[in-house]
Amino acid sequence: MSEADRIGPDHGPKRSFGDNARRALKAFTTKEGLIGTYDYAFLFKPNLPFMKKDRRAAPFFGLHDRMPVFLALLLGFQHALAMLAGVITPPIILANAAHLAPNVQQYLVSTSLIVCGILSSIQITRFHIYKTPYYIGTGLISVVGTSFATIPVATGALSQMYSTGFCPSDANGNPLPCPDGYGAIIGTACVCALLEILMSFTSPRLLKRIFPPLVTGPTVLLIGVKLIQTGLQNWAGGSGDCKTRPASGLFQLCPNINAPRPLPWGSAEFIGLGFSVFITIIICERFGAPIMKSTAVVIGLLVGCIIAGATGYFDRTSIDSSPAASFIWVHTFKLSVYGPIVLPLLAVYMVLAMEAIGDITATCDVSRLEVDGELFDSRIQGGVLADGLNGILAALCTITPMSTFAQNNGVIALTRCANRKAGYACCFWLIIMGIFAKFAAALVAIPGAVLGGMTTFLFSAVTVSGIRIISTTPFTRRNRFILTAGFTLGFGATMVPDWFSYVFTYDGPNRALLGFFNAIELIMETGFALVALVTVILNLVLPEEIEDEETTELTAASNDAEAVKDVDDDEEWSRAQGKKLSDEEHQAGRVTTGEIKEVR
Repeated sequence: MSEADRIGPDHGPKRSFGDNARRALKAFTTKEGLIGTYDYAFLFKPNLPFMKKDRRAAPFFGLHDRMPVFLALLLGFQHALAMLAGVITPPIILANAAHLAPNVQQYLVSTSLIVCGILSSIQITRFHIYKTPYYIGTGLISVVGTSFATIPVATGALSQMYSTGFCPSDANGNPLPCPDGYGAIIGTACVCALLEILMSFTSPRLLKRIFPPLVTGPTVLLIGVKLIQTGLQNWAGGSGDCKTRPASGLFQLCPNINAPRPLPWGSAEFIGLGFSVFITIIICERFGAPIMKSTAVVIGLLVGCIIAGATGYFDRTSIDSSPAASFIWVHTFKLSVYGPIVLPLLAVYMVLAMEAIGDITATCDVSRLEVDGELFDSRIQGGVLADGLNGILAALCTITPMSTFAQNNGVIALTRCANRKAGYACCFWLIIMGIFAKFAAALVAIPGAVLGGMTTFLFSAVTVSGIRIISTTPFTRRNRFILTAGFTLGFGATMVPDWFSYVFTYDGPNRALLGFFNAIELIMETGFALVALVTVILNLVLPEEIEDEETTELTAASNDAEAVKDVDDDEEWSRAQGKKLSDEEHQAGRVTTGEIKEVR
């Protein structure tokens, strides 16, 4: 049997159980298997101006190459740190939006880390569905994390739930904890995930035709723009009631009156704490070692926490009271379907599917694998299917939908390691971080201004991803028109989210009709859902146009020789039509574009 026949499409050379056992024993009992010959100093050497630059590149570890166990654990830890901030941010924001108790917030952060580790292993492993051409997973370092795309929909839905009485409030109108509202969000997300599962059995080429970058780019961009608003509010002290001005004319204290050092919203102290995170991220990018660059956001968060702790803004009460360990289903929520967010969540899953296609393509590229052909298409299909299944599994594990994380592609490119052992090590570290509940409690206790400095940077990266997707689209007249039409409503609804709040005035007893109006209102006030809807429809109904070649217009400042040539060409054309340019125009050596068109 030839070597080509022995190579499986997903798992490398096929080996017997005995071969695998011997390889595992050698990996853990020999110096070559444990440490190898890798230049570990490469990962930790900073890029300081006075230090000699080392142009030597690190070795590349392919998908099925052998690599030392210690290096796999180290690079896996780097992957885990690179995605840590993105994994913990959505549960913290949504728990605050639902006003859940601190112990429930800690549980959600712990569970998010555990679930991301478990579900990432599904994407990395890649399972073949028996007697079918379909797969589950990509077989690459395709780690998944809690999706940011759910945040605008969920926060908007929770605001609506409090206004309609679905979530409770006290006698003064202050919102109370609403675990049922959170349960309705994850229950609805669980049902809507079926759309992405169905999309996975569609040809990737057809999906790209229906949801091209012209559709997904503006959608991702507006998701980022909406999230930046939340991040910057926290940077200035907090969101919600603390930034409203009561009748007395004085701001309430942020983040709340019981905080260690409560201050009015927008105080210089809050701005400074967030700025310490932001400037640290920039310094790490400029002077940091490779491992620091890929974990710059976490290092910035750590520096901000140190400064906040030293200046008295850190409250460790919740850390001391938290349990030592946690796991899935320590807290549970009543699952239900909340009708008004069905359509926005369907739009979210469409975005997640197209994000998965883009991220998997990028992962194949940095992993030095083919980005075309049957195997590539099967990786796309398996990745989208795993994303959909992960959405259901995440909801059943009390967490909002998952998505493939793009930032880890930067880690692959930086460390030159595409080996799945590093991916499995990343899953291991995420699960360990989640099980130790004290770690999650420390993350929840981070002051809002510090967290805001970090999340604003992350959300801006989402916006930049949307711009990058749009940049892959040719800016023809048709495409510019579609983008303009989509952004008209998308940006408008994002900047003025209550513009549609007073269209429907019905307040009668018909709950079905009221729910229908609420659904329309929520869609019309969700900018990214609007831009997705408008661009999908226009992209399908507007025909492609044959674009005229762009010609350089002549002006009075044009080069004389070029102008004379253009006039001679026009004179020859005019003779053929029985017309002739005047001697004055010919002697002048130039005419304007408008005059040429007039003669023609």
